[in-house]
Amino acid sequence: MSVYLKNTTYINWKTLEFSKTDIEIEEGIKGKIKFHPSGNPVPEKHKVIDCSGKFVTKSFAVGHHHVYSALARGMPAPKKTPENFREILKYIWWNLDKNLDLEMIEASALVTAMDCAKNGTTFVIDHHASPNAIKGSLETIAKAFDQVGVSHLLCYEVTDRDGKDKALKGLEESDAYLQSQQGLVGLHASFTVGEEALKKAIEIAEKYNTGIHIHVAEDKYDQDFCLENYRKRVVERLNDVSALNSSKTILGHCLHLNDNERQILSSSLAWIVQNIESNLNNKVGFFNSANVGDKIMLGTDGMHSDMIRSSKAVYFVGQNFDNIDFEIVYNRLRNVHRYLAENNFEGDGENNLIVLDYPSPTEFKQDNFLGHFYFGLESKHIEHVISNGKLIVKDREVLNIDEDEILKQSSVLSKKLWERMQD
Repeated sequence: MSVYLKNTTYINWKTLEFSKTDIEIEEGIKGKIKFHPSGNPVPEKHKVIDCSGKFVTKSFAVGHHHVYSALARGMPAPKKTPENFREILKYIWWNLDKNLDLEMIEASALVTAMDCAKNGTTFVIDHHASPNAIKGSLETIAKAFDQVGVSHLLCYEVTDRDGKDKALKGLEESDAYLQSQQGLVGLHASFTVGEEALKKAIEIAEKYNTGIHIHVAEDKYDQDFCLENYRKRVVERLNDVSALNSSKTILGHCLHLNDNERQILSSSLAWIVQNIESNLNNKVGFFNSANVGDKIMLGTDGMHSDMIRSSKAVYFVGQNFDNIDFEIVYNRLRNVHRYLAENNFEGDGENNLIVLDYPSPTEFKQDNFLGHFYFGLESKHIEHVISNGKLIVKDREVLNIDEDEILKQSSVLSKKLWERMQD
């Protein structure tokens, strides 16, 4: 049954123009929306939602997520306190991903999709790792996301850190998944990806006309390792093997870049995804957009699934370290839609919407939308969410799954995961 929103105030996500209207929403990946004068008769066989006093705009998308981190919340401290970024990976995240099985991956994906939906996110670009449960991991995540109703662009994180056999299995999983699903070819980071794995990953990406998704210069160690082992910097290494030739390629973080790397990126087709809260948490540095071009979008790096929160963090922190303002950060938030549309990825069409219940003590209009966005709006104001024309969140509750049951299952599995990590 198609959704019909009555008596809305629609906010155009590109122009920020406000308009009073009814909205008829067509279901499907390529579904459209139609605007009708408020008060017109509602077409038959529509699910009507009265949006009097509410605001409607396009939903959000995450440019870089990590489903595998979903069961980490509240876990015990590692056996050894990490002293640097590489030890954070070794003692926390690489320990966690090694202990995941397909059941845990499914629970992680369901929890992540559920959180995304409730936070108004209807599309997720995810970067997955589970070295001891590689085969079938991407399809498991995809099915979980489909169940909730959240669209996706997935990849498996290929790396040599667990041996060449695991790197090969990661490449095989990427190839198998891309035969039937849209996706990317994932790579962990330059310092854990050898020449053979890098070459084969690019070959698979070219085979399926897609891009790679890789962490770049998140920490200075990535650059130091690359210089010592390849006599070049990370972006130079990627550029030399034509990894930056696709507009579908995503480079995560990009904190520690020199002038030449910035020039390469500004001239390339690749996109950068900024993950401010993760960078703060890992104490690895601050993103600066100088001379890298405007192909910058925002992610959460698995910290959470709230893009309003992520956008605010980029603005508040970035004032001290980047040349930004309200409009620049809002454009970065919305650039993921540009990335998806320009590369013909499906699932982020105009029929992906959120209904905001935002009672403001001051006037809310086009001229001051961004002021409200950064100092007023929060995810708690998201009342309904529509994904590909279907209502997936109503009155702040996910419709397609049993939230309580999912949380109960994930709690049991998280304890099992944490116990494994202590062995």
